[in-house]
Amino acid sequence: MVGSRVTMAGVTSRTDPQEIARDIVARVGPNVRLALPLGLGKAVTITNALTRLAEEDSSIRLDIFTALTLERPQPESDLHARFLGPAMDRLFGAYPDIRYAQLLRRDALPRNITVSEFFFMAGRWLGNVRAQAAHVTANYTHALGDLIARRPNVVAQLLAEERGRLSLSCNTDITVDLLQARSRGEASFLMVGEVNRQLPFMGGTGEIGRGEVDILLDDPDNAFELFSVVKRPLSLADHAIGLHVGRLVPDGGTLQIGIGQIGDAVSSALLLRHERPEVAASIWRDTPFPRAPDFKGAGFNESGPFRTGLYVVTEMLVEGILALLKAGVIGREAQGALVHAGFFLDSRAFYRTLREMSATDRARIAMVPVSFTNDLFGDEPAKRAARRDARFVNAAMKVTALGGVISDITRQGQTISGVGGQYNFVAQAHALDGARSVIALDATRVRRGRPVSNIVWDHPHETIPRHLRDIVVTQYGIADLRGRPDADAILAMIAISDSRFQEELLEMAKSAGKLPARAQVPKARRQNTSENLSAWLAGYRRSGELRDFPFGTDFSETEQRLLPALQRIKQATGSPRSLAMLALRGAMHASPSAGPECLRRLKLDRPATPRELALRWLVLGALAQRDR
Repeated sequence: MVGSRVTMAGVTSRTDPQEIARDIVARVGPNVRLALPLGLGKAVTITNALTRLAEEDSSIRLDIFTALTLERPQPESDLHARFLGPAMDRLFGAYPDIRYAQLLRRDALPRNITVSEFFFMAGRWLGNVRAQAAHVTANYTHALGDLIARRPNVVAQLLAEERGRLSLSCNTDITVDLLQARSRGEASFLMVGEVNRQLPFMGGTGEIGRGEVDILLDDPDNAFELFSVVKRPLSLADHAIGLHVGRLVPDGGTLQIGIGQIGDAVSSALLLRHERPEVAASIWRDTPFPRAPDFKGAGFNESGPFRTGLYVVTEMLVEGILALLKAGVIGREAQGALVHAGFFLDSRAFYRTLREMSATDRARIAMVPVSFTNDLFGDEPAKRAARRDARFVNAAMKVTALGGVISDITRQGQTISGVGGQYNFVAQAHALDGARSVIALDATRVRRGRPVSNIVWDHPHETIPRHLRDIVVTQYGIADLRGRPDADAILAMIAISDSRFQEELLEMAKSAGKLPARAQVPKARRQNTSENLSAWLAGYRRSGELRDFPFGTDFSETEQRLLPALQRIKQATGSPRSLAMLALRGAMHASPSAGPECLRRLKLDRPATPRELALRWLVLGALAQRDR
């Protein structure tokens, strides 16, 4: 057969994705209900071939159920395009465009193709009516049931290969349980695999027999580069949050963290505490922000190296966890592994680290379904014994003064991302002895050039309801909310809010009848300012104890200088006055030492038009503004 070969195990292995697409339709019929893993594990080549087939033949109905469709960013502005354009492949990998996402973004998706996701790439589908309307709000552990109810007849997943063996690698999360449901006769589908040899082979639960794969695309000559997540620099607020969270994690306990700046900051703080405890102690000693009162022996003063070490159970394996593993911070084995994780998605350096690990070291990381990591069901006594003194650390967009958490949706109802596993870990924290849920967020953000508070009085949509409130951390400290009366919880949240917004929150609480008229913000808690934050931590960043990129970066030195400047310009967008002030500073200020290189990188060193001259001034003004 043209473009095909037969493996020793008997499964048909092919190199022509269009042939595979036609074969799928021939086997399951014209109504293709396609299930794709979250994130990295999508069989992109096969999916694109099926999408094109359905585009060409309207008698084929293609219904796709998935989550976290990965897309390389589209430039938001001229400056953004100048920055990203020359570095796109270097930063994100030569990852192919996913056809259904391209069509959906252009509002050109044919009516015979539908796409439903239960988790979005953060912020990428705001304002897209079809994507927003088709979003399925579901906890990660419930997505399996929602998927089986749709009766998928095709599952297409990217697979790792090693000496003839196959692995689910990055996505054991739902697929393991889905394959078990098929073996029990509870589901019926074609398992279609696409081999990518850049994927690290993860054994154990992640390994599947070739007999479980019905069709296999294996074309080494045309395998694509894996999607690479670009590391963002850690701000002083991120570092402060990580340092506060580091005080909450006891030696011998259990840890869960996620991707992004908060996860990196927490990992960085734990490494500092383990490897340079005297520096960590000095930083904590210097903090200008009062420590949270010790409520019911909460234990907010953990310090010193990790002797026993941590056990990690997390839905997402990230680079910070690998760094903690290498340093010995993670060292307590539980249920046969040091780390249990449900999926991974990170940088090319992360994938390379996993690939280059010895088989012994890699075996310490067990890829398992999220039904294992995110829930206590199934061998509950063993899970309870393993997950002692757990700290489940997750990020949020906003938190209400009463402790409700907003992580996935705007006030207007636009979905930013999804619930994912956050609820699962918060619920575990309340179900396990000695466990705590830690919600971390920056106390403020900049909108249209003006700071706004991320601690709010109310919000119409909550990801985590206030009755599950526990610990909340901002750069200004720790609020312990669990089991506390509403008045105490409100005052604790105000105490970690930015001081510019404390009085407003206080008055709202009084107006709602939750605080007495005499209630005040204590004087010691009125020092929550970016100036105090900078006075605390900027010196440690200059001396190298706190690094912008603690786990490395693909950005060049010039790009690293540009990143905070471009962020300042983005924050000023929408405020003519803020943009004008930046441009004026750039026009009047002597060029910083990094200016010429940065301008050449953006092709603004020789402006040819008034617009380019204005952009040049903006960039120079942003470079001249001190980062706080």
